[in-house]
Amino acid sequence: MAVVLVGVFVFALVLTWMFAMPQYRVWAAGLEGEALLRRAEHEKQIQIEQAKAEVEAAKLRAEAIQTVGEVAQKYPEYRHQEFIGAFAEALQNGTIDQIIYIPTEAGIPITEAGSLNR
Repeated sequence: MAVVLVGVFVFALVLTWMFAMPQYRVWAAGLEGEALLRRAEHEKQIQIEQAKAEVEAAKLRAEAIQTVGEVAQKYPEYRHQEFIGAFAEALQNGTIDQIIYIPTEAGIPITEAGSLNR
């Protein structure tokens, strides 16, 4: 009698498993689909926010370039100061190995400096 009872229990368990497993797979697939959809929505939102930040940064860079251009037009010595500042920074960083002095007159290099003394 115990063997029959165990056999009926196992048969009932197998039948339950046969009907429950497809339902479980459908339910699990639905949850997995929802998870993928939410992940895609979050990634899309992240990309949108990154694009907005890039647009804002580009606008700010454009404004800075415009401001520097206006200052350079109003104050010609601004470019000289910028050059001197960049030169000093390069000297401090050690990116300049050698300095060559070129004689100039009115900002134009004198190519025949030695011939003027004859």
